[in-house]
Amino acid sequence: MALFSYKAKSPTGAVITGSMEAESERVLAAKLRAQKLTLLSATLEKKKGFKYPFGKGKVTTKDLSVFCRQFATMISAGVPVLQSLNIIYDQVENKTLKMVVGKIREDIGSGSTLTDALAKHPNIFSDLFINMVKAGEAAGILEGILQRLSSYLEKSDSLRRKIKSAMMYPLVVSSIAVAVTIFLIVFVIPTFKSVFESFGHQLPLPTRILLNISDFMKKFFLPPQIIIEIGIIITIVIALKKFLSTRKGRLLWNSIQLKLPLFGILVKKVAIAKFARTLGTLVKAGVPILEALDITAKTAGNLVIEEAVMKVRSSIKEGESITEPLKACGIFPPMVTQMVSVGEETGTVDDMLIKSADFYDDEVDTAISGLTSVIEPLLIAFMGIVIGSIVIAMFMPMFELGGIVG
Repeated sequence: MALFSYKAKSPTGAVITGSMEAESERVLAAKLRAQKLTLLSATLEKKKGFKYPFGKGKVTTKDLSVFCRQFATMISAGVPVLQSLNIIYDQVENKTLKMVVGKIREDIGSGSTLTDALAKHPNIFSDLFINMVKAGEAAGILEGILQRLSSYLEKSDSLRRKIKSAMMYPLVVSSIAVAVTIFLIVFVIPTFKSVFESFGHQLPLPTRILLNISDFMKKFFLPPQIIIEIGIIITIVIALKKFLSTRKGRLLWNSIQLKLPLFGILVKKVAIAKFARTLGTLVKAGVPILEALDITAKTAGNLVIEEAVMKVRSSIKEGESITEPLKACGIFPPMVTQMVSVGEETGTVDDMLIKSADFYDDEVDTAISGLTSVIEPLLIAFMGIVIGSIVIAMFMPMFELGGIVG
């Protein structure tokens, strides 16, 4: 909704100036006519946005989940919306969310609906959140919608934390392994080079290779060469980041993610679980299927899945059922399409989607456990081979020198 500053004429002929929110200048004129004023001129003003602390307004999924749970509890107890927000405002710990709740409270107090008040804060409340609340307000089931939203957010947050914890272990171990290897090659091995050269005997091939690698790495990691290399790396990272910020770049990266060995299956299962839970939650809340698919696509987090969902939406818009387009896109596994097919026949698509999401949440847990059990021995084997090779290459000259002396 835009903000207009206007000049209007009263029935007595006096010119009145003011400002008013309206969808368009025509709507503004209609609103003024209702007040017995004639619009003379209108100027579109830039609305002042709500400023979040530190410029971004960091509100976690957990914060939103607690907010929904508290709000639902208040509504179920018969407390009016405005009074519920007053109580929640005093309990919220997150400063940004507290400010947003205060702003929502003011908007509702001035006559705005809850949906419109939430929509003014798109950085905090997603399209899914706003549309579910809108459906709840329209159907008079706001309490149930808020409960579903809270459950959805809790499960989404739980899934995200599982993925983070699964990725953290291999990342930390790999980083330590690489750091130790670089330290040995750059700082430890060069101290032995002069000793080996004093033997006056040709060094074994593995030792010569290791020393050459050490010389190269020493040049790479010590000034002034490293300054140039850091500049090149930063340039590459910026260019790559810029490319990945484009739709073509994100589509390529998302496609690669789905095809990665070991990790690709996990990424796909996470995406399917998110798709099924989001769509199921929206449909259960009474959001129309086309609008629900549009929101699900935008919140998929993967452009490959997003494009597949949008194709499904286009097919349904043309009159097809949900099942056939899901099968045709080739992304969703038979289990999901069969569950949706049963849901269409029985009129329980929402329940079937949520059951599919629960199933794939369990599959994600299994995949994470399997991935961890595979990665751990691989990392240990990698560290053993690398460190063992370095040690053997360093001791081989000692063995040969012992043989010569003998």
